[in-house]
This record gives sequence, C-alpha cells and structure tokens, in this order.
Amino acid sequence: MAETTFVDRVGEPVEDWRPTTPIMPAPICVWPPRPKALLRYFFGYPGYFLPWNALYYALAFATWFLLMPHLETMRVFRLDWIVHLLALNVGLMSLVCGAWHFRFYTRRAQGDRFMLNKDAPLAEHRRFLFGRQIWDNMFWSVVSGCTILTAYEVVTFWAMANGYIPYLSWEANPVLFVLIFCLLPIYRDVHFYFVHRLLHYRFLYRTAHYLHHKNMDIGPWSGNSMHPVEHLIFYTALLLHWVMATHPVHLVFHVQHLILSPALGHLGYDEVEFKNGKRMSLGQRYFHVLHHKHFECNYGGDGTVPLDKWFGTWHDGTPESDAKLAERLRRAQRAA
Repeated sequence: MAETTFVDRVGEPVEDWRPTTPIMPAPICVWPPRPKALLRYFFGYPGYFLPWNALYYALAFATWFLLMPHLETMRVFRLDWIVHLLALNVGLMSLVCGAWHFRFYTRRAQGDRFMLNKDAPLAEHRRFLFGRQIWDNMFWSVVSGCTILTAYEVVTFWAMANGYIPYLSWEANPVLFVLIFCLLPIYRDVHFYFVHRLLHYRFLYRTAHYLHHKNMDIGPWSGNSMHPVEHLIFYTALLLHWVMATHPVHLVFHVQHLILSPALGHLGYDEVEFKNGKRMSLGQRYFHVLHHKHFECNYGGDGTVPLDKWFGTWHDGTPESDAKLAERLRRAQRAA
C-alpha cells in the first residue's frame, strides 16, 4: 500500500507511507468468540493495557498521591486549588504534546519514516489563528480546552467532596474499583463515537467542529484543538462520575486520558523508530488519519468497540473501503 504520491516542501519525492495490512477491529464484540485473540489484544504488546493505558494508570496514581490537593480542601470553591488543577492540566498537555511534537516535527528524529501525514503540521495559512497551524492548535487546546476541561473537573471534585455525587472507596469494593479502571477507556471510545457523529451534523459542524477539521495534516497538538462549543460537548464524558460511584483517582485518570489519548491519536506517525533500528508500534494510528482525510468515516477513537463497523462508517485503509465510502456518500447525496 506504500507509494510515492506527493512532493515535500523542497520538491523532493516523499513516500506516502501506509500500513501494509488493513486496519482490523478489536476482537471484543465478535461472533463466534475468539478467546485467544481477545487475550492477546488485552494483554499483548502493544495491546489494550500495554503500553499506553498502563502508563496512564501509573500517571494518574502518581498525580493523585503526589500532586493533587486533598479532597477535603475541595469542599469549598477556592482560587488556590482551582488554579492548581488548571496548572496541572496545562502543564501535562504542554509537556506531552510538546515532547511528541519536538521529536517528530521539530527535531525530525525519524524523518518521514512511518509518517502517515502528507506533510508536517506547520503550515502557514490565513485560515489558522495567528497564521500558523501549530499556534492555532496550541491556543485552542490550552486556552479553551484546558479551561473547560478543568471547569468540569473542578465541579466534579467539589460535588464528590461534598457527597452530592456517588463515591467509591477502594476498601468498600476493590473489584469494582479495578474494573472501572479497566473499562474507562472503552467507555471513552463509545462516548467519543456518538459525540463525534453528533458533531458531524451540519449545524454543529459549521458552528464548531469545522475548527478541528482545519487540520488536514494532523499532529499531537491537533487532538484537543477544538471550538469551545465542541469542548463543552466532548468533555461531557466526565458526567459519568456524576451518576456512577467512582473514586477521585478514576476522575484523575479520566481527565488525563482526555488530554493524552487525543495527542497520540493525532500524532501522524504509525511507529516509533529508535537509533538502534528497533521499532515500536503506536497502535492503529492510521484509523483516525483516515477520518481527517475522508471526514465521513472512522468516528470512533481507536476502534476498541467496533461501532464504525456496526453503523457502516468503517474504513480499513484499502481501495475497497474507498469505493464503499464513495458509494455511501453518493447515496446520501441522492437522498438529500
């Protein structure tokens, strides 16, 4: 599937790299069941837990025990702990997105090898705020994204501290405590699919979601670059904690997952290549690249739950999927 189809900034041919095999849905909701494949998916490397979710779990616990204000201090709205949470979120987003961007697009550590983008997300164009894509993305991610995400987080912690929403302790139900951690990324994928489909309806797309899709060639700062209206909708994922008993560390993990997973999903590379020649897969990053390329497909996150398969919006990167998408769009246009 790899072929030279475009020219880079200095006029040299660049290989339009694509995975050599079609994108495959996770073996979770399949019939007949595939227990061996399911075990490999959850516990293999790379897989559901390793490496990314395991790192997110570790980060959430480290943040809760070492960096977060005590829950008791959040019973009253005060500027000190609110600013503290905002600073943590801005710092985490800046550190992670900045590190990914520096390695792949500033330092160009592995050049175009395993690069899924047509070009690096550094375009200068008047459609971007400040005339540059990266500055536009940083502005919306930090000023709108971190502010609105922190507002959801602040209200949720305040309600949890005052007993207005359910609270789950480790001592009361350790099995459920662990199970919620395991299932939160799946919940995120389901929530993202339906919210994303909603945002592609004409009114919301023209009002808000268009801003995210200004990113034709995506990068780590593209993930949370959204209109404030979209941020308000996207972060409703945190409302789960208002209706289901969870622990504060679950909320920390959920907030950080909302910051970190979009950065990885919009990285624009499929694999990391190290100096010694060894490579590490970053998962099916081509899945979301195809959404930014074709718009009306692959609405889910990483395809953990095959909602795109079930609702007919799946694109596996093959010419057959191109043809199916074109036919689906022609039918939709005739029906309009």
